[in-house]
Order: sequence, then structure tokens, then C-alpha cells
Amino acid sequence: MVTALVVAVLFCLLGIGMPVGFAMAVSGCAGLYLVGGASALIGILQTSSISTVSSYELITIPMFLLLAEFVLVSGVAEDLFLAAAAWVGRVPGGLGMATALAGAGFGAICGSSAASAATLSSTSLPAMLKQGYEPKMAAGVVAISGTLAMLLPTSVALVLYGILADVSIGKLLISGILPALLITLTIMLTIYILVWLEPARAPIVPVVPLDVRLRMLRVVGPMLFLFSGVTGVIYTGIATPTEASAVGAFGAFLIAATRGSLNRKNFGPVFWRAARSSCMISMILLGAHIFGYYFTLAQVPQSLVAWVGGLAVSRWVIIGILLCGYIVLGSFMDQIAILVLTVPIVVPLVVSLGFDPIWFGVVKIVTAEIGMVTPPVGLNCYIVARYAERPVTEVFLGIWPHFVAHLIALGLLLAFPAISLWLPSRM
Repeated sequence: MVTALVVAVLFCLLGIGMPVGFAMAVSGCAGLYLVGGASALIGILQTSSISTVSSYELITIPMFLLLAEFVLVSGVAEDLFLAAAAWVGRVPGGLGMATALAGAGFGAICGSSAASAATLSSTSLPAMLKQGYEPKMAAGVVAISGTLAMLLPTSVALVLYGILADVSIGKLLISGILPALLITLTIMLTIYILVWLEPARAPIVPVVPLDVRLRMLRVVGPMLFLFSGVTGVIYTGIATPTEASAVGAFGAFLIAATRGSLNRKNFGPVFWRAARSSCMISMILLGAHIFGYYFTLAQVPQSLVAWVGGLAVSRWVIIGILLCGYIVLGSFMDQIAILVLTVPIVVPLVVSLGFDPIWFGVVKIVTAEIGMVTPPVGLNCYIVARYAERPVTEVFLGIWPHFVAHLIALGLLLAFPAISLWLPSRM
């Protein structure tokens, strides 16, 4: 009864617009007081704040956010798209495929799905529309390509999952590489099929001379160096993910500086935006810890595991129900909020069913990608609509083929866990 009341208070607070970190803290405090009294509440409040922010792994988040800010300032996303378009533009749907490749490349060094979607909206979407692409298809490609940042080794979402689930962040970051390649190919294949069915959706662009294409590859070099620097030191064990994130932030600073993108006007705001986002995430984690303490004290995870263990159904049925629930939640809620609300409860259940928590982390993030483009509150679709000044209904109409294709790719990740686990096993 108390748990139902606490959860109801949480969703009421979220419903009236209270930030998720404060909503979880307030409802968690109420639950702790009702279950353990004032002494338990005061004891947890005295220790939870310092234990949350003193985590060494938490430093990874501000470093990745700073890396993303320097990359955004550098303006490299447009160059990546132009280089990809020059090489694949002659293929049917080539500019759309270039958008997917640019999304993967930019996401690999950015780590923020929202930032990736916003940047692609202002670079690749105008180019596709100018070339005569069907508006809803072009908008759908941009919205789905922006989600790739959640799977690649600078992903803040994977770091958060690792902290909340208490699993190796290094292995998590590496485990997303092959699934990200699979998702990128899935997006490109979907574009090809759409254009094959109706060629008028995507006119073929003029051919770019070979010497020009070769010159445009120069912009890819620094990005590959930055990506391999962050991923390589994690994979080989030379550095921890926290140390690698600092290396990446410094590398992104050097790229922005050598491109002449940094100046007095934008240098300070880069650090301000990264600090503000870091504080927001820290508050969310603090609220999640307080809420998690209540759940532990009330033995909610243990009761849930025991209840599910007594069900006469396959463990895959339970995983299917969880993922369907994540897609539904993703269509209404922010992904960070979903992570902090569900991971402390769901991961013990998944482990009790015999699944690898790293594999489940990748599957959960792919499911989050689907949620980010699912109506009525698919965040990436609204970002694309705002930055590109297109109707949001147009973006939602263009996303449905990719929604179906993502479900197929998700099925492959469920059927073949080695896609996610092979690279981490070689570390």
C-alpha cells in the first residue's frame, strides 16, 4: 500500500512538471519516512548526497558532455555530412544514407541524441529538401539517425546505465559498437527500400569528382583519431572510461581550436552548458539514490523477483513485456528519467532470469532509440520539427518505416546476444 502511494506521489509530481530528480527525491523521502521513520530518513539524507557525487565513474559524464560541446562548436557535423554525401550521393537515397553515416560519425564523438538530432536538422535536412527529397522521408531519416549517439562509446546513457546497474562501464561502452553498426546499416537499407519502391522520393544527386571526394576525406581524419583515441584506450585497457573521457574532451578541444571555431564569445558558454547538464544529471542520480533506498528498504526488488520467478512463463516472454513497456514509456518520458526510474528495479530481475546485464543494457538503449521517435512525445521528432521548422506530424509520418526496421534489428540483438557481447569479451 505504501509503495503504491509513493509511486502515485512520484507520478503526480512529474505530471505537474517538477524536475525528475526533485520528484524522485521528494517521493523517496516520503516513502522512507513512512517505512523507516524520521531517523532512517535523516540518516540516508546525511550520506546519500556525498556518496552519489563522490563516485569516480561519475566524472565520465561531465567529460563526455564537455567533449560534445566542443564538437558542436567545431562545426564538424556539416563537414561529415558533406563528405558522406560526396561518396554515397549517387546511390538511390544517397543523401539519406549520408545522413545516417553522419549521424553515426557525429554520435560517436558527441554522445547526446538530442544534440545529434538538432545538428543534423540544421545540416543534412535542408540539403535533402533542396535536392527534392520527400519532406516526410527526409525528416524521418534525420530523427532516427540522431538516436545513434546513444549506442556509441561517448554515450551518456550507457554511462548512466553502468552506474545505476553497477556493471563495467568500459565493457558497456564497447558493447554498443557492433549494435550501432547494425542499426546504421538498418537505417540505410530502409532508405534504399523506400526509394526502390518509389524513386521519386529521393532524386539522385550530381556526381562529385574523385579528386574532390578524396580532399573531403580530410575532415574524417580528426574524427577517426578522436573516436579511436577514446574507444581504443578503453578497449585495450590502457585507460579507464573516466580517463578516456578526459582524453576525448581534450582531443575535441584541440579539434575545435585548430579549426578556428573557438573564440572569447563561445569559449565560456561551452563550459557553462557542460556544467549545467552535469549538475542536472547529478541531481537526477541523487533523487534516484534516495528513491532506490526506499525501494530497498521496502524490499520491492526482492518481492518483484520472487513474484516473477513464480510465473509459469518463459523468461523471453518477460523480457518481451519489459521491452514493450520501455517503448511505451519512451513515447511519454525522457530517457534519463526512464533509466533512473527502472534500472535499479529491472536489472536484478533480468539477472535473476539468467541474462547478461551488459547485453540487456544494449537492448534497453536500442529500445530507448525506438521510444525517442514514437508518438505522442517522441523527443527527437519534436527536436527535428523545431530546428528544421517542419510540422511535427510530417516527422512522425516519416519515422514509421524506421520504427518497423528498428523492431527487426532489436529482434536480431535478442536472438544473437553475441552481437553485443563479442567485443567486450575480447577486451
